[in-house]
Amino acid sequence: MNAPQAPRVVAEIGCNHGGNLDLAKRMITVAATFCDVDAVKFQKREPATLLAPEQYRAPHPEPRHAFGATYGEHREVLEFDIAQHAELVAHAGECGVTYSTSVWDVPSAKAIIGLEPEFIKVPSATNLHTELLELLCSDFGGVIHLSLGMTTREEEQRILELFRRHGRLGDLVLYACTSGYPVPFEDICLLEVQRLRDTYGGQVHAVGFSGHHLGIAADIAALALGAQYVERHFTLDRTSKGTDHAASLEPDGLRKLTRDLRNVAKALTLKPADVLPIEEPQRAKLKWRP
Repeated sequence: MNAPQAPRVVAEIGCNHGGNLDLAKRMITVAATFCDVDAVKFQKREPATLLAPEQYRAPHPEPRHAFGATYGEHREVLEFDIAQHAELVAHAGECGVTYSTSVWDVPSAKAIIGLEPEFIKVPSATNLHTELLELLCSDFGGVIHLSLGMTTREEEQRILELFRRHGRLGDLVLYACTSGYPVPFEDICLLEVQRLRDTYGGQVHAVGFSGHHLGIAADIAALALGAQYVERHFTLDRTSKGTDHAASLEPDGLRKLTRDLRNVAKALTLKPADVLPIEEPQRAKLKWRP
């Protein structure tokens, strides 16, 4: 049994840049060069389309993390326009790392499709947005990643059936996910990774794990259960303003995660021989023989 291929590590920068393009580029650089990840991921949404007027005008539920006077204004501050996303694509390419984005609404999806990234992510919050899913299936030629946080089994089946109808199951990556920030260990539910592999592994492109927990132990277990992608929120400082930082990894944590996932992937194999070459000298010196 050969060792499994190491999972691709996705550093979700999301909105942890605080709307600062220079900071976003620096985060790409650090994730690529110091943490050695495979991909970085941002978010794209159009607040005026995504939010109802009363939601847009409402105050942020956690004022200390607000970047604007209302929740809508807060979201606007954190948004990059499509030209800025194009700059992020270029910078990621210069750093040798894959760029991607989660899309939360149809206008955002249309804009990001135009950048032709390798993959686009559908977050748990919008995985039942039929128009959005159908747009990606019909107009986007890359791989579609989709998180299953806060999703019932019946809803999961509806999502899979939509991709099946469009002939895109083979381009779908399903992520086991619990939507919380941060998630306590008892709510991570790691066996969901194995369930998704057992249920859909022969039909979809891959199965991944999107974690919002503390530390990196659970991610290693996700690899052992079959995760082919591991996605973690990334920040330069967990004490920064913003609700996602507390459930994010700082550079050294993400570097260790990437290192450990690759090393453990090498170790997940059966012995190819009864006695390995590395054991032969010890066997000759130490092994008791009847």
